[in-house]
Amino acid sequence: MKKLYRKLFLLLAVVFMMATLYACGKKDETVKSDNGKINVVATIFPEYDFLRQIAGDKINLTMLLTPGAESHSYEPTPKDILNVQNSDMFVYVGGDSDAWVLGILDSMDQSNMNIVTLMNCVNLVQEESVEGMVADEDESSDEPEMDEHVWTSPKNSILIVQKLCDELCKVDPNNVEEYKANTEQYINKLRHLDGEFQDVVDHAVRKEIIVGDRFPFRYFVDDYGLTYYAAFPGCSTDTEPSASTVAFLIDKTKADKIPVVFHIELSNELMCNSICSATGAKSELLNAVHNVSKDDFVAGVTYLDLMEHNVTVLKEALN
Repeated sequence: MKKLYRKLFLLLAVVFMMATLYACGKKDETVKSDNGKINVVATIFPEYDFLRQIAGDKINLTMLLTPGAESHSYEPTPKDILNVQNSDMFVYVGGDSDAWVLGILDSMDQSNMNIVTLMNCVNLVQEESVEGMVADEDESSDEPEMDEHVWTSPKNSILIVQKLCDELCKVDPNNVEEYKANTEQYINKLRHLDGEFQDVVDHAVRKEIIVGDRFPFRYFVDDYGLTYYAAFPGCSTDTEPSASTVAFLIDKTKADKIPVVFHIELSNELMCNSICSATGAKSELLNAVHNVSKDDFVAGVTYLDLMEHNVTVLKEALN
């Protein structure tokens, strides 16, 4: 029920903030830029990076999630809401983590806003619990929960990037040729990345990974034919694993002689380190690319940079 309560709380909070902003006359606090560029707002890092690869400096691009912040607990500020309201194009993931978006959009005039939902760009799969995993409390719900982490597979990212390009071209026809040229070049890089992952898997000794953390890689493992074991589903609200889960992952790591156990970015790494201490396995970061650290953001780290790291550590984990 935790997720349900959080969604209701966020929706009520959004309605309250919108009412407050309008009552205070703050609607025009953030105005559209007069530099001739369209305003594009992305909720999280993958969208942000895809858009800057496509559009470069041709757009005013904003990312709502603060670098270094946890994406699943994000809550919009009044400034965020105004940025969305004054955007020409708004990009978000969809799913439970973005429940706040619906409350915002329902309160806005969307007639001049182009909206892209990543989960509408790909074929979705249902979030699942595998053997040993701490099941999410909301799994008892009659409504299936679709996995939100669509960008973790390069194959999906190609579809998403093409959709973003198509929508940018509609909103900003003056820069269509540049958007299309940049997209073609970038999709070729994503295809190369896809080929690198496939080559690693094709020549691997094993086809199994263990993640001592949340597991936002469902699309990734499905596309490359990998088996996985992990502590929690990708959007789990739990942070503390049960003793049985820890014991299962330790035993599995030992039994299957797994050389590397993964954690995800911006994690406390405690569970992963515990498994590694008990088994002698090596702890490595497998980027789910929800977000990046403040330093990486300033340094201009990209989706491709993070995924190339994944190619390297996956090769080590599967051999």
